[in-house]
Amino acid sequence: MDYDPRASLHVEDDQQTLEAMSTSEENLIPQKKHIPQFMPEPFILSSNNKRHSNNNSSFDDYFLGPRELDRHSKWPMLLRIHGSCLPELVLPLLVVGGWTTAVCLFSRHIHDLGISHTLLTVLGFVVALSLSFRSSTAYERYMEGRRAWTTLGMVSQNFARNVWINAVEREESAKEDLLAKITALNLVVAFAQALKHRLRFEPYTHYSDIRDLVQHLDTFAKEATELEPHREDRDPPSFWKSWGEYLGISFAMSNPRKVLKRAKHPLGNLPLEILNHLTVYVNNIMAAGCFKANIYQTHALSSVWIMHDIMANTDRILNTPLPLAYTIAISQLTWVYILILPFQLYTTLGLVAIPGTLFAAYIILGFAYIGQEIENPFGHDVNDLPLDDFCNQIAADIDIIAASAPKDSETFVKSKNNRLMHPLNHGGYDVWEDQKCAAEVEE
Repeated sequence: MDYDPRASLHVEDDQQTLEAMSTSEENLIPQKKHIPQFMPEPFILSSNNKRHSNNNSSFDDYFLGPRELDRHSKWPMLLRIHGSCLPELVLPLLVVGGWTTAVCLFSRHIHDLGISHTLLTVLGFVVALSLSFRSSTAYERYMEGRRAWTTLGMVSQNFARNVWINAVEREESAKEDLLAKITALNLVVAFAQALKHRLRFEPYTHYSDIRDLVQHLDTFAKEATELEPHREDRDPPSFWKSWGEYLGISFAMSNPRKVLKRAKHPLGNLPLEILNHLTVYVNNIMAAGCFKANIYQTHALSSVWIMHDIMANTDRILNTPLPLAYTIAISQLTWVYILILPFQLYTTLGLVAIPGTLFAAYIILGFAYIGQEIENPFGHDVNDLPLDDFCNQIAADIDIIAASAPKDSETFVKSKNNRLMHPLNHGGYDVWEDQKCAAEVEE
């Protein structure tokens, strides 16, 4: 079906629009009418997602994320930089290279600082065990985040399909019930967008992908947005700050929660408030008798409950990182091992210990930085989950569900194009409906 996703719902088109979107059995071909797109424009992303800004260079696109799933690179994995931890390792490797060179030159020209390999073996085992624990813990959190968003996509489809098909409009208020359905489907998309922004510490409602979906709701975030017109991200970061972030310098990185800390008004919990509105809608259609079976009511309430469970799980992942003591100990142990490595390698390798130490440092620090990056899978790093794409997919799926009116089964069961015996026979339903053919089928 070909329709303009930017079409708006104009007042003068209200009558035509409602007739086109009516879910009565008399109107089963809505694609012949004008159907407004009531979901956000596909692939419209957060104003805070810098890699999609037209004002940023391709250099920014290369080092900021999350990565776009539809992009294909023909470069072999060995030569790829996008998504690699190499940019964050440039400065640490320079430090390690300078330190190793100094140790080797001092040992060569002044006094031999070489030590036994015993320490290398013992510490190597401990470092490997620590990095394995760090990586497995971070990847587990990454996959938990992915499972949560997979569940959100599934429950969003189930809720939308249940409401769109099973909630029947009342004859005396068919138009109002239809518009209420559309509002509820919009709230499902709004919940996904609000959850994404909450996980990224973006608590307001001025972002382009959620503004039009929640501006009619009475929420704390909306009030705070109206009362605080001067918000974050007005001024782009300086050149040095940007480069510091690219290179992983901790002193150049901003506190991701600074927006929450600087808020002067209550920010509330926008996803939770949206669920409140969804629950009110479900209660209203249940009271009005729009659901003809109790199981439909149970499914609707269960879907809202699952959305709440997803919100709680993602909040747990976000706010329960690896205990700080573990993080500090692993970082210190890793650096101690790397810094004493040239003392142990020089005795056997000589000056070759310089590239050998750099290679070992790249491997060890690489795994450490990867674990640090994916520990929070909801941010803007290249390897983080593409939450914008997930939200767009949810909106697109709900568009598909609501793109056509609920059909009676006879419209497709009795179609002449229904090839009942494919691939054995190409006869349509009208052919097999014949009594003679029906007898053959029974035989």
